[in-house]
Amino acid sequence: QVQLVESGGGLVQAGGSLRLSCQASGRTSSIKAMGWFRAAPGKEREFVAAIGWSVGRTYYPDSVKGRFTISGDNAEKPMYLEMNSLKPEDTAVYYCGARVSETEYEYWGQGTQVTVSS
Repeated sequence: QVQLVESGGGLVQAGGSLRLSCQASGRTSSIKAMGWFRAAPGKEREFVAAIGWSVGRTYYPDSVKGRFTISGDNAEKPMYLEMNSLKPEDTAVYYCGARVSETEYEYWGQGTQVTVSS
């Protein structure tokens, strides 16, 4: 089993920055990748960023590319999501996820609220 705890959410004005953290515990040696997803009211959960621990490769959708940066050394240490140039449409609950298989994210944190005011 893997446990994930997020922190760092809050309220920020448009154009501002926030940094989210995610700490994994438990069977961290089995984690192949970790990522961030978000869920806004009335919308489906959306992929935000991911990092694969084998080679450290990162992935972003176009909606956040150039504004968000995911980072971390390995699954035992905190993983971060640096969010810059925030927009009101970035408002959502942000979830940290961990993947031990090749395809699906099996473990999730409790989520942290990010609110961007205009």
